[in-house]
Amino acid sequence: MTKHCCADMDRSMRMDCDVHESAYDCPDVLVSYVPRFDEYGLIIHDGGTSSIEIVFCPWCGRKLPESKRDQWFDELERLGFDDPALQEIPDAFKSDAWYRDT
Repeated sequence: MTKHCCADMDRSMRMDCDVHESAYDCPDVLVSYVPRFDEYGLIIHDGGTSSIEIVFCPWCGRKLPESKRDQWFDELERLGFDDPALQEIPDAFKSDAWYRDT
């Protein structure tokens, strides 16, 4: 389990909803975390999976890790993947393993 910057952020990352299957569908879930990019965001509850990236914790004010989204794409491109959404990428890139295991 990922340890976030504070207990409040840890609690906000737990999906304890009996009604909704996805955090993006539950109006009680406000913050998302995408491990593959090490990226936090405020969820836009419009029926999709959009969020607005945040750089500071809304509870404790600590600076959050810098998003690794660009680095993820750069690394896959270096490995020869020019369209990761349509290509079968290595399993490590489907999680945070690609940067944690290096």
